[in-house]
Amino acid sequence: MTAPQVVAEIVRSGFVEGHHYGSVVALDAAGDIEWSVGAVEESMLPRSCNKPLQALAMVRLGLDLPDDLLALVCASHSGEPFHIDGARQILATAGVDEASLRTPPDYPLDDDARTELIRAGGDKAPIAMNCSGKHSGMLVTCAINGWDLATYLDLDHPLQRAILTTFAELTGEPVTTIAIDGCGAPLLSTSLVGLARAFRALAVATDGPEARVASAIRRHPEFVSGTRRDERALLTAMPGSIGKAGAESCYVVALPDGRAFALKTDDGAPRVRPVLMAAALRKSGVDLEDWVDGDAVRATGVLELLGGGVPVGEIRATL
Repeated sequence: MTAPQVVAEIVRSGFVEGHHYGSVVALDAAGDIEWSVGAVEESMLPRSCNKPLQALAMVRLGLDLPDDLLALVCASHSGEPFHIDGARQILATAGVDEASLRTPPDYPLDDDARTELIRAGGDKAPIAMNCSGKHSGMLVTCAINGWDLATYLDLDHPLQRAILTTFAELTGEPVTTIAIDGCGAPLLSTSLVGLARAFRALAVATDGPEARVASAIRRHPEFVSGTRRDERALLTAMPGSIGKAGAESCYVVALPDGRAFALKTDDGAPRVRPVLMAAALRKSGVDLEDWVDGDAVRATGVLELLGGGVPVGEIRATL
């Protein structure tokens, strides 16, 4: 088995004090491996990078939402007010009660949104959990198909069986592991190559459910993450691209022409995720292309380390 490799250095005052190990793959426009680092063909858990593929299965099952709300079904949202309102709007399309959500109660991911909620006397709630858009989509999909709502997360539920079929089709790989994600939903395994291949399929689609999901992400990246998130900044800098970040430092991006990039680090540190994606895009020369805001792409990969409140180092990719 290929092992993960050093993909980034932790540099403080000119001294390399540590390393991040991980794996990265880049596919060319035809879907072939252009270059790779580490274990890109081994099974892994993509965490929330799976959400657009889960959303695709829902659209195939009849979920029909405007683009902003469909983007929210693909989201690990920040919990900003428009995210919370959007999740409620999704549920309302089928008259599903908010109490049906099985997301664990949580505060918003976004620092400002969390502070505002607490100052207003709010508490943790299932609707504020970052996966509530996905779960709302799942519940509405069940409602329109006449399926049981209480068991929508069970592995043998028709919704979850359909998601597994769609996931395996898009990744081109059998699902070898089914785990439970942080939100309680089934979590399906694939390789980084399979994940990149699946997002490539969405990115190049010209019609059908795949194109619907891709269009939602392209038009509303702020619904897929949040207004202050690096994922939104990156997609805005590369018009027509789609992408999704996940826990444990997973990240996948596909460009309009079908090129795709997927990565994961072993330690799961979220700080290194945008650094590596920006470096992967630079390695393939994407930041220098005319249609891309190269400065904005490169800016998403800058992570300074502080000493005494001033920059004294950085996380530096080694790709």
